[in-house]
Amino acid sequence: MSQFLKNVFSSCLGVTLAFLLLFVLGIFFVGALAGSSGEKSVSVGKNSVLHLTFGKPVPEQTNNIEMGALAFQSDDILGLNAIVETLEHAAKDDKIKGIYINPENGLSMGLASAATIREAIVKFKESGKFVIANSKYYTQGAYYLASAADTVYVNPLGGIDFHGFSAMIPFFKDMLDRVGIKMEVFYAGDFKSATEPFRLNEMTDKNRLQMRAFLEPVYTHFLTDIGASRKKDVATLRGIADGLKVRTAEDAVALGLADKIGYVDEVIADMKQRMGIKADDELNVVSLEDYATSFTQKKDYKAKDRIALVFAEGNILMDKGERGSIVDQKYVKLIREIRKDEKIKAIVLRVNSGGGSAIASENIWRELQLAKEAGKKIVVSMGDYAASGGYYIACNADKIVAEPNTLTGSIGVFSMMPNASKLFEEKLGIHWDTVKTAKYSTGVNPFYDIAPVEAEHLQYSTEAMYATFLKRVADGRQMTTDSVHQIAQGRVWIGEKAKQIGLVDEIGDLDRAIELAAELSGIEKYRLLEYPKQIDPIQELINEITGEGGEKGIHAKAVEKELGEIYPNYRQVKSWLTMKGVQARLPVIIDFN
Repeated sequence: MSQFLKNVFSSCLGVTLAFLLLFVLGIFFVGALAGSSGEKSVSVGKNSVLHLTFGKPVPEQTNNIEMGALAFQSDDILGLNAIVETLEHAAKDDKIKGIYINPENGLSMGLASAATIREAIVKFKESGKFVIANSKYYTQGAYYLASAADTVYVNPLGGIDFHGFSAMIPFFKDMLDRVGIKMEVFYAGDFKSATEPFRLNEMTDKNRLQMRAFLEPVYTHFLTDIGASRKKDVATLRGIADGLKVRTAEDAVALGLADKIGYVDEVIADMKQRMGIKADDELNVVSLEDYATSFTQKKDYKAKDRIALVFAEGNILMDKGERGSIVDQKYVKLIREIRKDEKIKAIVLRVNSGGGSAIASENIWRELQLAKEAGKKIVVSMGDYAASGGYYIACNADKIVAEPNTLTGSIGVFSMMPNASKLFEEKLGIHWDTVKTAKYSTGVNPFYDIAPVEAEHLQYSTEAMYATFLKRVADGRQMTTDSVHQIAQGRVWIGEKAKQIGLVDEIGDLDRAIELAAELSGIEKYRLLEYPKQIDPIQELINEITGEGGEKGIHAKAVEKELGEIYPNYRQVKSWLTMKGVQARLPVIIDFN
């Protein structure tokens, strides 16, 4: 009887605790919903200064980026287009008197994105309002934006990093040899260098050639933009970088990269003086994120016709992936919905991707082709990258618009898998045996050496995928397969060169691509609809807790925090290790910061 009572008591206690937990979670979620429902709006006072820090990554679409749990408590992560629109609005807003650029943590964006924001800052200056920059220490990328300011301050003990661009690639072959792992590599395209780190210990001559071919013009653009603002010629700026001449704050001013040496209080005093504010009065400073909530972009809701703006950024993946990636199932579904919507007359596909799965790229290409056959006009706008798989999904557009600094092309494919037989047998003493019903029924696996016939089969599959890639480009760009092959072979091109060889049609920004879409569709008034639709923050939290959110769960968020600025390198290596099937990927990601 006593045992029975104990069981009853334990059950009642368990049920009570469960209800209590559900009650607490209910209150938590209701509070979270209340905090996240409805858009946050900030009131901007007179005589305000717009504060730009760029401490967060800049996605193409607002919030289209991996977020940690409890992300609904933070501000929006503004997308590139939203940032430009916010700066344009600030230039016309009488409440905003100037911009304060304060990039203490460097930049987390590509050069094409940085150039777009920098151009928006330059246009802001045309309003006659001031732009002041100040930082304890300017990274190279941070200085690129700051150099657009009227006045660049540098801390007395700070400085400016100004050393030029480089591409640094880790090579793993020696390490793999030592632990007994051989990477079985199959590729098509002499310049398709993504596999080099696993089969060589240094760059091939062709890879070095293509690296220099796009680093040099990108660097020249970088110096040209800075020189236009700082009234310096490119040769002079090259000399400063080559000689590492900026050693102190005094050097930065003497060489003309900065205007004044000063502390934060002196910078604030300068802004107050320009605004006619008394020294003792408070300076109204509003962040870019808060200011973006203070106004609503006007939309023509009466317009019958619509243009779909589809953001495709991140790795191209099969079946599933985190926010901020291009998952074929997700994009096929949304493009199909767009295709069936008669009000949507055109699609603007904004691509910022170095590629990924070849099959996923093909699936997305197919759905875009069906949309095109259904009468939708398709215009591609390229961001920092639109290479390999990123170019695959772009190549059948009616028009392709690239940024001057876009890295594109890389038309080539590869497949790769580890052979760990030596590791198991010689290093670990683990031996494998098998019973087979056919000569090759074990398939290609990490435990046995690959047979010549299997290697031939995989190389054939890789080359067949490359042939398909060439045909997709040839059909889309109205070129012969042979002529595409001459400029393909995995080679990467900068936007301006890509235009010369026929891979893109125009050099321009997203606005130009939208204009083209309207022109091709024969419409003047339209509504712009953004895709993909971002999921509710509460659902995002549930996904994080349950692990449905992909790689960017709670654990991965902790890894990012721990690794800091080397986290992108970790993600790139991890993506290599989780690849499935033939890949169409860019061989390198350039960091100019």
